[in-house]
Amino acid sequence: MCNFCFIGVSSSVFARDTINIVGSSTVYPFATVVAEKFGKGSQFRVPKIESTGSGGGLKLFCQGLGVNTPDITNASRKIKASEIELCKKNSVNEIVEVKIGYDGIAIANSKKSAPVNLTLKEIFLALAKNVPNDKGKLIPNPYTHWNQINSNLPNQKIEVLGPPPTSGTRDAFVELAMEGGCKAFPSILKIKKEDKAKYKAVCHAMREDGAYIEAGENDNLIVKKLEKNPNAFGIFGFSFLEQNLDKVHGSKINNIEPNFSSIGDGKYPISRSLYFYVKKAHLDVIPGLKEYVLAFTSKNAIGPDGYLTDRGLIPLAPSEWKIVRNDTETMKTNI
Repeated sequence: MCNFCFIGVSSSVFARDTINIVGSSTVYPFATVVAEKFGKGSQFRVPKIESTGSGGGLKLFCQGLGVNTPDITNASRKIKASEIELCKKNSVNEIVEVKIGYDGIAIANSKKSAPVNLTLKEIFLALAKNVPNDKGKLIPNPYTHWNQINSNLPNQKIEVLGPPPTSGTRDAFVELAMEGGCKAFPSILKIKKEDKAKYKAVCHAMREDGAYIEAGENDNLIVKKLEKNPNAFGIFGFSFLEQNLDKVHGSKINNIEPNFSSIGDGKYPISRSLYFYVKKAHLDVIPGLKEYVLAFTSKNAIGPDGYLTDRGLIPLAPSEWKIVRNDTETMKTNI
């Protein structure tokens, strides 16, 4: 069976006339703005973009080559080794990784309630499936209210709306926030020395008793629910927080506010890089694909004064941008 029906056949027979993009809900708003400007300012059609989550997008991206598969997948985390292997298994061997900037993950609540100051340890104790007791033994999470964890926190039921396992935001959150809080417990660090897989399972496992609520890939839905329930918190990217500051505010994490400068300089504890991935094999077949990539990585889009910074994207350092730009101009495969 042909994995890539473009090969050996006239591209005019099979080629789509629209770029097909899937992936991260966090990168989606940035990609949408680029796509709209690209469609208006070029001879090419506006790319089709679907918000499937980083994991879901990479799964679709790695299914193979050809018009029925995506040309690009957006990701709010780096591609995993297992995903690279899936791509290779399906003949997706040449991939261009494009880093577009940075984002922070906010823990926000309604402006009808006061903002809070959380530590990574407190986040872990609130949301982990199992936590250590006074003797260091892991037990099912007993905390039902925030003030049970810290008396300075509100006497409110722990109720946090967040992304599903297919989301890059979820992946980054468990790695940076949950595992960051996990490291505060000597008894759990001891597990790491003995069994790294068990350690990761303990640190990354989220509650399933209703305290953590999977709210899908739609961040707008989370904001609406926070407006209706001032006692709840939501987890989403900083760019989305910034777009909704009239409705919600972000919590301080380890005394650091989520803002443009704290994320850009790495001081905010839950910060991450944003990417998209391109199938090199599709470049000469899908009209406008290379041009779209160059439009996205232009200084006008992702530079320090680029239009995406107005949408909440934290820009790359100038030296880093030059590397990204050079790699996209040459379409260097870097996976």
